Amino acid sequence: MSQLIMSRRTMLRGLGTAIALPVLESMIPTRLFGDEAKAAAKAAAAPKRVAWLYVPNGIHMPNWTPSEIGPNYQLTPTLQPLAAYRDRLMVMSGLVCDKANPNGDGPGDHARAMSAYLTGAQPRKTEGANLKNGISADQAAADKVGHLTKFRSLELGMEEGKQIGRCDSGYSCAYSHTLSWRSDTTPVVKDCDPRSVFDRLFSNVDPRESAESRARRENDRKSILDFVLDDANRMQGGLGYTDRQKMDEYLTAVREIEVRLAKNQAQGATPPPAGAVRPTFDQNAGTRKLGGATTNDNYVLHLPLMLDMMVLAFQTDLTRVITLPFADEQSNQTYGWAGANVPHHGTSHHMGDPAKQAMLAKINTYHVTQLAYLLKKLDAIKESNGGSILDNSLIAYGCGNSDGNRHNHDNLPLILLGKGAGTVRSGRHVHCDGVPVTNLWLSMLDRVGASLPRLGDSTGRVVLS
Repeated sequence: MSQLIMSRRTMLRGLGTAIALPVLESMIPTRLFGDEAKAAAKAAAAPKRVAWLYVPNGIHMPNWTPSEIGPNYQLTPTLQPLAAYRDRLMVMSGLVCDKANPNGDGPGDHARAMSAYLTGAQPRKTEGANLKNGISADQAAADKVGHLTKFRSLELGMEEGKQIGRCDSGYSCAYSHTLSWRSDTTPVVKDCDPRSVFDRLFSNVDPRESAESRARRENDRKSILDFVLDDANRMQGGLGYTDRQKMDEYLTAVREIEVRLAKNQAQGATPPPAGAVRPTFDQNAGTRKLGGATTNDNYVLHLPLMLDMMVLAFQTDLTRVITLPFADEQSNQTYGWAGANVPHHGTSHHMGDPAKQAMLAKINTYHVTQLAYLLKKLDAIKESNGGSILDNSLIAYGCGNSDGNRHNHDNLPLILLGKGAGTVRSGRHVHCDGVPVTNLWLSMLDRVGASLPRLGDSTGRVVLS
């Protein structure tokens, strides 16, 4: 039987549903080309992706930065969960986010840290609607490669935050709660609801049909896969063994995420342990106010789901550009399940207290374990060029603050994951000696086909090869 040849844009379709497929061998018409063209076609079928993951409030730096420069560095306690991916890991020290410094604008380091991190621009100090910042690296990438995918970019999040009002020393809340900026005046609101993201990824172009599909699924307790079953069965019959296996793994993963989404929605707010400060609860189950910030009692379920949405979006080539803050600046999310049932922001102002520093290190390590969870998922999905999605991606993980107690923005805590489809020499600790972090963003953009002459306060490129 001849093998089915499919378009990269083939979807499984049902009422209100359009499930994008992972990249399959059947989508690579190698039999039409010579050997060199076959290799080029396979490489082209492995898209290059870029993502920025952000953690707020600084890092406990003694547990973060390796003392050795080069390939023979030792993983520090906070980075130890990434040991399995050491060959795809580049620790970047010495990078600076100067536009997060006051530069004459006084207090407001948290607002500037998040808003200047990807833009390299000095945010205008205002509490009103006259925001001014700069285009962020992710949106610059989306301008170049966004037309190749269904979504030009995805802006995900864990805390919805606010876009109006005062949040940090005279700065609008939009600055403290926004990582991605479409232009110098337009912050991009992030989607913090895993169910909403799932529905966006798997809905068709008709919003009424998509809404009807979801209502039917919830009413009848059906999976989204039930709506595309006939289409899937017809397609499976024409696939080769490897593609059938990939399809089975992918559809199983989609169903598993649906089950976890239902669990996340059903999970109610968890009361604090005996002796803990009792915050006031919002009307929305699962969120509470603590120290002026909203915390999420479902965080331990919520974050892995958002990371799984990243995996699905990259696997199906629905987008090649993603941002995800693990929390917003000044977040007081607590991490009881990680042994740190303390407000994050308050704890970051440790004033040298060893007990608070130990709690902050636990929060930092927990976040890194979630990063390792994402890397494991991305590395398990192999692509046509012989590498994994992780190998074909560049993922920056870091913060616009360094030491949260000092509010400094030099020597940023930052690591780069992935190999950029073989364009990055990873597995080492690189000291960048005070260059703007935007230099790194430009180097990343070069490797995903989104080159720019400059970005914000950039002065050149960081050498990654």
